[in-house]
Amino acid sequence: MSGTLARTSADGSQDNSAEPRHGRPAWLTPVNLVIIITTLVAFGLRLYYQVTRPGFLMGVTEYDDGPYFGSAVRLVHGSMPYRDFVLVQPPGITLLMSPVGLLTYLTGTGWGLAIGRVLTLLAGTASVPLAGLLVRHRGVLAVLITCGVTAVYADAVAAAHTVLVEPWLVLFCLIGAVTVFDGDRLSASTKRLVWGGAAFGFAGAVEAWAIVPVLVVTALCLPHLRRAALFVAGVAAGFIIPVLPFAIAAPSQLYRSLITAQVGYRAHAGRVGVLLRLKNIIGFPGTLGWSRTTVLLAVFAILLLVLVTQVAAALVTRKPQPTLDWFATATTVLIIIMFLWPPQFHYHFAAFLAPFLAMTLALPISRLLANAPASTVAPAAKRQLEWGALGLSVVVLVVLVGAQARFESSAPKVIGPIPATIERVIPPGACVLTDQVSVTLAANRFVSNVPGCPRMIDSLGTDLALSNGLKPQTGAADVPKVAAFWNQAFSHAQYVILTATNPRRIAWSPPLLAYLNDHFDQVYRSPRKLLLYVRKGQSVR
Repeated sequence: MSGTLARTSADGSQDNSAEPRHGRPAWLTPVNLVIIITTLVAFGLRLYYQVTRPGFLMGVTEYDDGPYFGSAVRLVHGSMPYRDFVLVQPPGITLLMSPVGLLTYLTGTGWGLAIGRVLTLLAGTASVPLAGLLVRHRGVLAVLITCGVTAVYADAVAAAHTVLVEPWLVLFCLIGAVTVFDGDRLSASTKRLVWGGAAFGFAGAVEAWAIVPVLVVTALCLPHLRRAALFVAGVAAGFIIPVLPFAIAAPSQLYRSLITAQVGYRAHAGRVGVLLRLKNIIGFPGTLGWSRTTVLLAVFAILLLVLVTQVAAALVTRKPQPTLDWFATATTVLIIIMFLWPPQFHYHFAAFLAPFLAMTLALPISRLLANAPASTVAPAAKRQLEWGALGLSVVVLVVLVGAQARFESSAPKVIGPIPATIERVIPPGACVLTDQVSVTLAANRFVSNVPGCPRMIDSLGTDLALSNGLKPQTGAADVPKVAAFWNQAFSHAQYVILTATNPRRIAWSPPLLAYLNDHFDQVYRSPRKLLLYVRKGQSVR
């Protein structure tokens, strides 16, 4: 399959370590060629997602990218996350975007956000070659399935369109996995365990979900306590070093932001339906016409495929499942449980699952076909099975690429490009209050030179953090801290921009509404229902 002599290791894995054929560059092996092609496909799909949707590069497409990129801009302008404003994620994404935040002194925040989006696209694309490197010792079929699924997985493509944490989380988790694994086994090098642990630790500083693969690797290190301790020490260093300065500056607010607002109890929280979650988990979120039965059958088929191939591989090889297979399977199962358990779920969550699910599908299939004994399957028949599996995988992936491209071409429900009226009416440096800061970032009206201007970057997160888990719909406006925050914010604002979904984020109360009506005039309403208010007496250009 690879064009080289495949040596089989003690645990059933392959080591394609023979010299390449004469006349071919040493790096141009079939495995590397598959990694290159699937990486280009991944890049093309993610780029296509941006360029085919109006306003996706320079406009407003998400809520979450505003807090994530805005926190980096605030940091380089001297405001500390958690101490000066609420940020409901660990500071990893802030640190990653800080170089671009510095660049906004020259480019403005609109182009800065666009650069951050391009970097996130590249981070999402990088997950494909990293996943390929992790399984390349298992041959072309394993690499094709792993890289192919990671490249076309719908939510992984969608999550890479703007500054979201999942592509960066996956990137550092895969860097950690490539570092700690040596083929099918955990590396014997203590240095690699420590550095791989540090990569996983920084992934946790981006998003706490990194704890899932960390726990699995720690368990796989046992019963060698010293190796497990070294790995955990690396994880601790990778997490504590970037987080500690922020924890020292504002320990209580860090807790309220990360625990109370993000993972804590939320009163009367609505639960996202299980069928929607399952569609995203299996990689087909755009199948609106699928019935409950069809979705469950698809889930059952994938589950059956994994179970049958794993059992068959164990029976054929008569050897236990390799450590890498255990890592992929256990991590996949725990992530799926994590996604099904809490009330909250968003499409970009599933991007974290993509490479682990891909490996869970690929590794037992490649192991089964590569290790079928000659007494059971004749060499000619075995080769036919391998080529048949490879051809079928290519066909399936091509179909998925086409389906994903068609799904991406559908009209997005986003605010889109910033209306020129907003940039014309609001002067640079003015104090602008909004329920969605991605609007002011895209409009280059995020940074203010007005003393006392609120530095809020996450309106909903602020409500949750100050009210111990309440939203505007569940009574946040009745909490004195929340009411005081919004009263102060509106009292300092010169301009107010409200999106159509502002009631879900601003804790409106009768006095606050009265203040808006008494002190501001509405001067503009965009086709996408952006409302622009100007403080009475404020000059309008």
